[in-house]
Amino acid sequence: MNNGGTTALRPLSRYGAAEIFGRAVAALEPAELRAFAGASNRAVPCPFKPQQAVCHKKGGVCSLGLFKRDAEGAVTLEHPPVATCPSRFHEGNKVFEWVSELLLGTRNARVVSEVSFLMAEEEQLDTEDEVGRIDNVLVTTEGDRLKWCALETQAVYFSGGSMESDFAQMRDWAGLGLPFPTRQRRPDFRSSGPKRLMPQLQTKVPTLRRWGTKMAVVVDRAFFESFGEMRRARFLSNADIVWFVLDYGRPVSGRYCLMPHEAVFTTLEHAVEGLTGGTPVSLEQFEDSIRLKLARQAAS
Repeated sequence: MNNGGTTALRPLSRYGAAEIFGRAVAALEPAELRAFAGASNRAVPCPFKPQQAVCHKKGGVCSLGLFKRDAEGAVTLEHPPVATCPSRFHEGNKVFEWVSELLLGTRNARVVSEVSFLMAEEEQLDTEDEVGRIDNVLVTTEGDRLKWCALETQAVYFSGGSMESDFAQMRDWAGLGLPFPTRQRRPDFRSSGPKRLMPQLQTKVPTLRRWGTKMAVVVDRAFFESFGEMRRARFLSNADIVWFVLDYGRPVSGRYCLMPHEAVFTTLEHAVEGLTGGTPVSLEQFEDSIRLKLARQAAS
């Protein structure tokens, strides 16, 4: 029992939407939360895309955050969020300026999006034969000469319950504080890193290395810190990949502010070590997991 004479709740932690349509959920008034939760993404401009094109993600979730509910029922949102939409990294073109300054020596490189990179057959050059693209190429021109670098952005997928039940709760929210997420979910760093990002690097970086250019990879701090230990190159000239790691300031005027955290130089080989790294569980833990799943199967 708590001091008020009511039954204490079990403290819980769950991931839910930290940002919707570019707005920090923790800073929204109940009426704003209800409006955003009921909005169609096709009707709301993305604040991070050029010319504020409409949001392409159903529900408009830009990032996840870890919500904690204490024994009194109070809900808090931990900092920082974890980006689930790659457009989140385009805030104010800050990342393009950062990459351009470090790799090209200017903050004013032009951005060319979705440039064809892999073709089905070397001799087939029609766009319909494209099987791979570079997300963005930053380029400056000196006469007829191009000076450029490739840039890939990687947000994080999530696994677990869909967001729809959370939106349903938000659409009716009239209480004080934050609504607590209704379902268990988590950022799926393993699927986002080894399964999605690593094959992209293994496919593209060897060719870029032969061409004498760098691959810039943009991720946020939470994603980068989920990697295993990654040996760093001391000098840019010795690196194949430059990781541009972003962080978030506390919400200002209802929005999180994106900011550079650090630039990390690695070779492709050391990047793969970090992406695939991890500490195996003990045999006892592994077998306990098997027993737990068998028990659940028997009970269902």
